[in-house]
Amino acid sequence: MRLIVSEPAAELIGERGGRLYVWLTHAKCCGGVTQLASATNAPTGKQFRRVEAAGDLELYVPQGLTRLPDELYVELRRFPRKLESYWNGCAWVV
Repeated sequence: MRLIVSEPAAELIGERGGRLYVWLTHAKCCGGVTQLASATNAPTGKQFRRVEAAGDLELYVPQGLTRLPDELYVELRRFPRKLESYWNGCAWVV
């Protein structure tokens, strides 16, 4: 898996300990589309495993996730300030 992290996102992740957690969520609208969520702290009630990643970043995905994307993009949204991840360039997982 190729990890592409914008500089602002990498700086924020570094400031918060260098760990990034990415997991799947299901939207309540739109027929339950599967999307990605990401944060520098693990959400409660979920088990994660570490994935080899480039640089100083530690990447964690759900324990039961069997298929990883070819590319995972991570960006920092300005308003509100939060991390956003994209699976193979998309905001949803196919």
